[in-house]
Amino acid sequence: MAHLRGEARSRYVRRMFDRIADRYDLMNAIMTFGQYRRWQRKAAETAAPIVGERFLDVATGTGDIAGDLARVAPLVVGVDFSRHMLRAGIAKAKAAGVVRIEGDALALPFPDNTFDGVTIGFGLRNIPDLRTAISEMARVVRPGGRVVCLELTRPLIPGIAPLFRLYFHHVVPLIGGLVSGSFAAYRYLPQSVDRFPDAEALRALFAECGLLFPDYEPLNFGTVAIHWGTKPPEGSG
Repeated sequence: MAHLRGEARSRYVRRMFDRIADRYDLMNAIMTFGQYRRWQRKAAETAAPIVGERFLDVATGTGDIAGDLARVAPLVVGVDFSRHMLRAGIAKAKAAGVVRIEGDALALPFPDNTFDGVTIGFGLRNIPDLRTAISEMARVVRPGGRVVCLELTRPLIPGIAPLFRLYFHHVVPLIGGLVSGSFAAYRYLPQSVDRFPDAEALRALFAECGLLFPDYEPLNFGTVAIHWGTKPPEGSG
């Protein structure tokens, strides 16, 4: 569960996503009332791809953000450590021209400064070492490139927080269990959000990992946020 640490948590999360891969897109659509694709497209737009650039999508899942990026960028790579998730998204990848490989967000299999931008959508809170994951994304992006994160977050708007908690802790686990066949996976979901840094804390962590001008945009009444930061230009340190 969400209290696990290190390799134990990584193993748990990998097995969990392997189990729910075939119903992952369906459950996302149900759980977010169809809004998740709008958020993913906005995250891709925030990464600001332009023709001729190369992008990496970390924890790519079934590959929606990678596909959004590939509408502009000629080379997009999606990396995920769940083989079942990689298989579940293979048709999307072929249609979009996205390369998909197996890999760990804590040790990305790419040299420094390989990509013009890096994205991660709904994956960061599942990684046991946030600082290492953010630093790895910053490492593989070129100087001046942007790291973008789309993630669930705890809302701070009065009146929204208790409703969000009620929905996420009671309704989502029930529906998710029935749809996916894994009640444990959707009990884990609200626990992972509870333990994840809030939006301000994550912005601070982006800065601590060396990214410049970290900021975020809250979406959906503050239950979702897009974070971004820019890798310093060469010679700026």
